[in-house]
Amino acid sequence: MNLTLIGSTGHTGRYVLAEALRRGHRVTAFTRNAAALEARPHAVVEGDGRDLEKMRTAVADADAVISIINGGDSRDPHRAAEATRTVMRAMAEARVRRLIVTTPYPIVARRPFLVLWLLRRLLATQYADARDLERAVSAGDLDWTIVRLTRLTDRPATGAVVIRRELLGMPHALTRADVAATLLDIAQEGHLSRVAVNVNGR
Repeated sequence: MNLTLIGSTGHTGRYVLAEALRRGHRVTAFTRNAAALEARPHAVVEGDGRDLEKMRTAVADADAVISIINGGDSRDPHRAAEATRTVMRAMAEARVRRLIVTTPYPIVARRPFLVLWLLRRLLATQYADARDLERAVSAGDLDWTIVRLTRLTDRPATGAVVIRRELLGMPHALTRADVAATLLDIAQEGHLSRVAVNVNGR
């Protein structure tokens, strides 16, 4: 499979890139800092995710695009949503259909109430950007999947992953290695089309 990975040098993107290469996929890595790449993808495109010309280059000939873009901050509050709209435009022009994006589960979670209240105050800008990203993706006509993630850690993979469309009970930690496998499984298997899912450890 020809994959384009956006956010390939981020904490989670590094795991996705390594696992994609291990599985034998051909990967084009899009990143703002190519020097930070730890693995060797087949192609690299360096730039800002809102640069349409570079995004066109990155998604050309892709079978699927996996986008892992953190929500914005006070200096750049709309980064994730704006970059995602650029990705979607480039994909539409290139007739690439399959898009998998990640967002933080707390933007929809209801429990635990106090923890969520604190997170939503501390990360208000990032979460607002993630919600805008979700709105943009779900309003589009691509073959998309939104994957909401909980409490990420750098521990070794456990293989214990729960994927649900409904809200989770009490979220458990989830390893980035398991996230990588889950995102690639979704891309490879072509299931969970045009839905948002919540992903949890056990």
